[in-house]
Amino acid sequence: MIERYTRPAIGAIWTEETKFNAWLQVELAVCEAWNRRGKIPDDALAEIKQKAAFDTERVLEIEQTTRHDVIAFLTNVAEYVGPASRFIHLGMTSSDMLDTATALQIKQAGEILLDGCERVTTALAVKAVEYRETPAVGRTHGIHAEPVAFGLRFARFYEQMTRAKERLRQAWKEACTGKLSGAVGAYIHLEPEMEQEVMDSLGLKPALISSQVVSRDRHADFLGAIALVGAVLESVALEIRHLQRTEVSEAREGFRKGQKGSSAMPHKRNPIDSEKICGMARLLRGNMHAAYENVALWHERDISHSSVERVILPDSTIGLDYLLHLTADVVENLYVDPDRIRRNFEITGGAVFTEGVMLALVDRGRTREEAYAVVQRISQDAIDRQVPVKDAALSSDELLEILGEETLHTLFDLQHALRHVDKIYQRLGLSAEGRS
Repeated sequence: MIERYTRPAIGAIWTEETKFNAWLQVELAVCEAWNRRGKIPDDALAEIKQKAAFDTERVLEIEQTTRHDVIAFLTNVAEYVGPASRFIHLGMTSSDMLDTATALQIKQAGEILLDGCERVTTALAVKAVEYRETPAVGRTHGIHAEPVAFGLRFARFYEQMTRAKERLRQAWKEACTGKLSGAVGAYIHLEPEMEQEVMDSLGLKPALISSQVVSRDRHADFLGAIALVGAVLESVALEIRHLQRTEVSEAREGFRKGQKGSSAMPHKRNPIDSEKICGMARLLRGNMHAAYENVALWHERDISHSSVERVILPDSTIGLDYLLHLTADVVENLYVDPDRIRRNFEITGGAVFTEGVMLALVDRGRTREEAYAVVQRISQDAIDRQVPVKDAALSSDELLEILGEETLHTLFDLQHALRHVDKIYQRLGLSAEGRS
């Protein structure tokens, strides 16, 4: 039975309704700061807080005339508030409100994304521990290489995901930055102390310096961190796609009752979710590129970044949220076939131990080139004849004379090959019970 996780609706953060709510939250915080400075009378502030509201459809209607979204919004709010609305947006420029409100939206989105990262990280840790003692063949270039514990694959992704999550956390913190410095960043009609006060009330950081906008390297860093999380998820999905190939069949995505794999071939069980993850990770990287293009603006500001962010911020946060939980679903419900893993390990009959044999020959005085040539000849001949490499090695007079039968048995011993796996898990803080 495949379980599905119900997550918060991150898309709600980027609706027009939520955006205008954030705009209003910023405007009211500024009004309260002006009130504490005696600029807005108590009765006017009370009236603003009581009556301030908006109607999304009305805002969009006004914008058809003004062709300026902030003016349309403020006009609609004034329709609700009345004369006291003259105190709203006092001394501010549009970006004081826009960038600060965007930071509020990023703050909400980032919290949800970090929760999703934690779910994936936990799922990988569970699988790493579960298959810690399952021997498997390691592959380089897609070719059998040396022994590995099957769980180490998940442990490696766990470590990557842990770093990706922390990278996202740090970038997110920097992106949760607002500003209240006016039209050119010089605080001509506002005060730096007031900016700090307002940002504190909103749970944001103030930009140490800004133009009319918060510098976009913060947003580029956030989108870059999102793209890197996506790249880690893609790594997980790509590994699962390979493991699910018919010729490998060591693991596969969970397959729900009633699910169909192909409209033409009833036998098919395709890694469709893993393929979705690999495909959508490309979108996140594309949005990252657009965010980097947004960093350079004319002088104190132009609006070339604005239209781009209306797409890439919602799309990247919503997209990553989807990929995080899709990846978690895949990992949590992954079917692993230990018997197939064992059979695949045995395909080459011990060829995966040949480096140890070569190094033992070097240790006994052979040059590396000589040792390599001897082991290559014996192992590749055995593979071509479909004879176990271990048997070929134990039948080689040359190897028996130099190394001896006991040493050869040790060199082909799986437990000896995997003797340091526990140390790797200890480094990662993964115990038999899970994460420490």
